Amino acid sequence: MSNKTGIESEYESDYKNDFISSSITHECGLFGIWGHNEAARLVYYGLHALQHRGQDAAGIVVKNNTDFSRYKGNGLLTDVFSNETLSRLKGSAAIGHVLYATDDKENTTIQPLLFKFSKSNLAVCQNGSYVNAQSLRSKLEEYGSIFQSTCNSEILAHIIRRTPLSTFAERLKRSLSQVHGGFAVLLMTEDGLVAARDSRGIRPLVLGKLGDSYVACSETCALDVIGAEFIRDVEPGEIVIINDDGLTSAFYTNDRELRVCGMEYIYIARPDSNIQAVNVHTSRKNAGRILARESPIDADIIIASPDTGISAAIGYSEVTGIPYELGVIKNRYIGRTFIAPSQGLREQGVKMKLSAVRSIVEGKSVVLIDDSIVRGTTMRHMTKLLKDAGTREIHVRVAAPLFKYRCYYGIGLPTESKFISHKKDEKKIAELMGMDSLHCISHAGLAEAIGICAEGQCRGLCLACLNGNYPTHLQDYSGLQ
Repeated sequence: MSNKTGIESEYESDYKNDFISSSITHECGLFGIWGHNEAARLVYYGLHALQHRGQDAAGIVVKNNTDFSRYKGNGLLTDVFSNETLSRLKGSAAIGHVLYATDDKENTTIQPLLFKFSKSNLAVCQNGSYVNAQSLRSKLEEYGSIFQSTCNSEILAHIIRRTPLSTFAERLKRSLSQVHGGFAVLLMTEDGLVAARDSRGIRPLVLGKLGDSYVACSETCALDVIGAEFIRDVEPGEIVIINDDGLTSAFYTNDRELRVCGMEYIYIARPDSNIQAVNVHTSRKNAGRILARESPIDADIIIASPDTGISAAIGYSEVTGIPYELGVIKNRYIGRTFIAPSQGLREQGVKMKLSAVRSIVEGKSVVLIDDSIVRGTTMRHMTKLLKDAGTREIHVRVAAPLFKYRCYYGIGLPTESKFISHKKDEKKIAELMGMDSLHCISHAGLAEAIGICAEGQCRGLCLACLNGNYPTHLQDYSGLQ
């Protein structure tokens, strides 16, 4: 006899072919700690190390016995939180969140979300997206749920609340089996802190220990900044429960396969972070070495698009023997433009962010190394900068293949028609941008660069935005149970 509820069966018949298109996607940073009397302040420090993952808004929820308090706001952490604010957030456990908005309206939805029920509290924050968010939300609304935000985290909270099982752990396992996509999530109740990862491990999440306290966060660099010891990565499809008794683990699905997001290594993560035992700087440096092998060029100097092109430029220089120079300067007070919410803001941000060093590049044949080309906004501006500064030749080498496909797992990439590569190959892009040559690393070369790890094995990657090989289905999911 089937154990599916009438709601689930109805969902499958009505929504089986519903294609996801409108769920909010953004890159975020998560940090949570359990069992420390300065929990909120440590979350603040951890989020500061993760500021590259989100510069538009920040929030922290702290637990003081059974009382939950939240503070959040738009802007950088230093804009949102003051010493006075942090001093008021007292408690022994806390979770926090920083986000990049891909839509201006999303700045009104700042995580963590806090739900105060009659007999309990629940705080939730998430990195990534559900590919079946639209269908889940529609069905939940049919059955009486009222949404206050566009966050996928709120969908999860509603599913947990309405799942008729006896313990929170059981309800969470059932709920996570119904949301699909690429996500890492932190949840906090009066009884514990929970860290969970999607069944493909697309979005990163790691565990650490600080004295008797446990930490869960997006990247290892956040552990380093508070002096916490790295324990391990949360596994795909795993739920880790942290409470006063320690740490326990369970899997919410048997359908598990590691396919960590390649963009973490290409652009998103900090160079000093390790993801699945692979150091980000090392993978980018490897990409530069492979670029030099795939497409060497006779030039005077190598320069990099700061900052994510620097590691690859060092690798390219080591192989070719061409000296690496500081030919482009970055204004450190301008945020990351890749994921700015509009093309106009991206262009203005690039103009304010970068400037060429004329004395270094004038009259030179230059190899310009960049981490990736998405819309082409930054590269177009850099090419013009170098030409205006008197650069004789510009040979561009890129440490990622050309982007061809939309991301559905939490990276704010545009639709396919907005990519610079749309209906254009490397030769055509070089002509349009005034480059003397352009070569992007091969798909095999990128996989080789990232795949080197401590165990000497190639790790599973999601490169769907580059090759269209999505690690999950984008439709045809079962629904509410």
